Amino acid sequence: MTTSASPTAHQLWIRYRAFLAALLALLVFGALFAAQRSGENHNALNPRSADPQGSRAVAQLLAEQGVTTKVVTTAGEAASATGPDTTLLVAVPGLLTSHQLSALRSATAHSGGRTLLLSPGAAQVQVLTPGVRAVAAGSAQVLSANCDFPAARRAGDALTGGVQYTTSVPGADSCYPYAGRPTLLRLPSPGGGDTVVLGTTDLLRNDHLDEQGNASLALQLLGTHPKLVWYLPSLSDAAATSGNRSFLDLIPAGWTWAFYQLLIAAALAALWRGRRLGPVIAERLPVVVRAAEATEGRARLYRRANARARAAEALRTATRERLAPLIGVPPSQAHVPGPLATTVAARLGDPAVDPHALLDGPPPPDDKALLSLADDLDTLERSLLSAERLRNP
Repeated sequence: MTTSASPTAHQLWIRYRAFLAALLALLVFGALFAAQRSGENHNALNPRSADPQGSRAVAQLLAEQGVTTKVVTTAGEAASATGPDTTLLVAVPGLLTSHQLSALRSATAHSGGRTLLLSPGAAQVQVLTPGVRAVAAGSAQVLSANCDFPAARRAGDALTGGVQYTTSVPGADSCYPYAGRPTLLRLPSPGGGDTVVLGTTDLLRNDHLDEQGNASLALQLLGTHPKLVWYLPSLSDAAATSGNRSFLDLIPAGWTWAFYQLLIAAALAALWRGRRLGPVIAERLPVVVRAAEATEGRARLYRRANARARAAEALRTATRERLAPLIGVPPSQAHVPGPLATTVAARLGDPAVDPHALLDGPPPPDDKALLSLADDLDTLERSLLSAERLRNP
């Protein structure tokens, strides 16, 4: 009967089916979530889109007031289109690289027009609006203006909220506060224009434009000048790939935190599983094999494989390991050809068999020579033991 310690395919399936089921569920959930998010974000804030997340309604209202809307998808187009008669809307500042942000800052600082930033984060306001800090993020909700900015006072309550800011810029208007911090800022620019920071994007969406004072506030923020440049960042922008960026720079920040959480969870799971194993206990072996039988079995394997050289080396290695401590040879020199055999010859004086040939010689050519080598090694070891007893009675 043939036995094997390796698990069968059925045993592996039983052992890992729960893990495979969890992995499959995770993959399916990720695919469905990605598909849903992709459908939700398609054409979001696009002034040509009639989707609920699009902004076609506000673009049409602006057109009725004589404001022309131009959609651009690169930082270069957005920067070159700025001017004293233009409002630049940056729809998704969080997608911009530091190179793109710097280019926009240089173009808008003294343009004399208006720049509207939708829900910029801490990194974006640091470059585009020095003196402004993004301190917290929340959900969009209807808030009161509570400021002297004319557009906000005329619009009244509106769907604002979102990211909350603080500023140290002189003459800034702080509107629609939440928890004491504004969610809309109007900052005067040195060139005569201004920059508006809005903490949410929901205000401009088709499905929210007709609520509260959203339409009034949107039209006043975007319709100050006869030209509106609507900047929707895209992957086709060459500026987005300029500069040296590592692979880690392309990973969103949320994925980094998710990796750390998975790492901690894996460590906790390993600790939990390790504790479940319990203390080490000794188990009785099902079969006890005597040392003589194991040696005979190994010898038969060597003989069947005609491995005389390996068998001879095993005999010599064992002999050298026993002789080295007996005559004071360091373990590191026991298997180096020469030192051990020389010391043995010196201790024995005139041995019957050359220790060099026994301990470091060539492999035996046949089985008879292998048996003779084993007998000679045994004789050499007994002779050395006798000589050492005489030297140290």
